[in-house]
Amino acid sequence: MKVLISGASIGGPVLAYWLRRQGAEVTVVERAPAPRKGGQAIDIRGAALTVAARMGILEQARELRTTMRGMSMVDGDGNEIMRSTEGTLSGGNFDSPDIEIVRDDLTALVTAAADAGYMYGDSIAALAQDPGGVDVTFESGRQDRYDYVVGADGLHSNVRRLAFGPEERFIEHLGMYVSIFTAPNHLGLDHWQTWFREGDVGGALFSDRDPDVMRVNLGFGAGPIAYDHRDVEQQKHLIQEHCSGLRWEIPKLLEAMWAADDFYFDAMAQVKMERWSTGRVTLVGDAGYCASPLSGQGTSLAMVGAYVLAQELGTDPATAFDRYEQRMRPFVARNQALAVENPGQGAAPESVQLAANGITLD
Repeated sequence: MKVLISGASIGGPVLAYWLRRQGAEVTVVERAPAPRKGGQAIDIRGAALTVAARMGILEQARELRTTMRGMSMVDGDGNEIMRSTEGTLSGGNFDSPDIEIVRDDLTALVTAAADAGYMYGDSIAALAQDPGGVDVTFESGRQDRYDYVVGADGLHSNVRRLAFGPEERFIEHLGMYVSIFTAPNHLGLDHWQTWFREGDVGGALFSDRDPDVMRVNLGFGAGPIAYDHRDVEQQKHLIQEHCSGLRWEIPKLLEAMWAADDFYFDAMAQVKMERWSTGRVTLVGDAGYCASPLSGQGTSLAMVGAYVLAQELGTDPATAFDRYEQRMRPFVARNQALAVENPGQGAAPESVQLAANGITLD
């Protein structure tokens, strides 16, 4: 079996790992010239912990967990109005088995484990499939033929666009935008999170493993905005425009944003599709069923989806995509619901655990 996976973040390498274990020839193509830096704290929960354990990376992930001591919330002038040492908004209660880890650390773990062929700095330009396979033309001009093509390339999936049509058909906007970047840790945060909000604008500051650095989230509420999701300068201008009215440390953070080389920006949105597969092309993770960071379950959905897809392809390729959808759709629905269960507050811990464990992997 010869498989092309588009996207080298988390779902793509996890899928590559399991397919290679079954003897498949796997190539992962990634538009970025190298593994992407930066990203927010993400969570491995429920069934995804089982996937990590079966990959042999669970203990490494635990060693790299954020080990936060707690969190605080401040008002517009930086005065503390709430503090907790029992858990955080991003990672939940400290007594749970969940693992909070920064995105680039987890990406490095799954990329190394997959041991696949990685093709950085390229992307799929065209797909032409027939009953026997998929002919792929890359932006570099290279051409090749594969038995299956999988889009694990995120909210703005290129594979989804080529195989299913424009993203506007499938994206459900949730009324918020968020940016993530690193900045000098001039506040001296030490295994700590600080959250702030004024009206529809706010964010959070997270300490990093490097004590001289902190990870910054800045975001705002707004309806759909037309912007180029590859134009970083335009995105930074949007954050500047919407967040410059904040007080406290925000002017310093905005100054640091312009110097950041790991800036990320996107809408809080979900992907809703009637089918994730067409012919020999399918989708995994955010490309097919993004739950948004508001759910806290995007990483776990990608890991579990990749595991289930590989499991089904290894059982019977002819019916694999149908069985993949049958198994995953109830799990996806439960986890997407977390993003809207309690707007502005986050889903209840009980709901998160029920959703995270809502699938059988054996």
